Amino acid sequence: MPSEFKAISPLVDRLMRLIEGSRCVAGNETALELALREALSNAVVHGNRMDAHKLVQIRCQCQLGKGVTIVVTDQGRGFDPKAVPNPLVVERLEEEHGRGIHLMRLAMDEVWFERGGTEVRMRKSAARSPRTALRSIGETANGGPSNNIPCGAALADTQVDAVGRHER
Repeated sequence: MPSEFKAISPLVDRLMRLIEGSRCVAGNETALELALREALSNAVVHGNRMDAHKLVQIRCQCQLGKGVTIVVTDQGRGFDPKAVPNPLVVERLEEEHGRGIHLMRLAMDEVWFERGGTEVRMRKSAARSPRTALRSIGETANGGPSNNIPCGAALADTQVDAVGRHER
């Protein structure tokens, strides 16, 4: 996907249709879509600095009954996720930006960064009940603390580009 805002919605819409059809996160689609949009926006704006010549790559693996793993990679310089200020401190509550990673962590079961911050990996399980709520930061699907360790699943080689073509 080129690093342009206009490319985000068509890609997310196409990918969400595929994910919804797979039923791999049945009941958690809204949370997954929120995290995906935030990850892509961060890659375009902060990672690639809206340079349309740089690409954002997305990989997705769905497993029925187990959930989905999504990887978003940009071609930027990276960042230290530990250096990102907490958006919930009083001094930052009125800021117009800086909540993307926080929202991703609320929406997903696991979020972790690799490759010096140029790659975000996210995992979401299928809903255990019809009523799904966003979790607090650091809480996993079973209610315990998240250690943000990759789940070890191999990522699919299939990718969907901004116009919905499958690539290998």
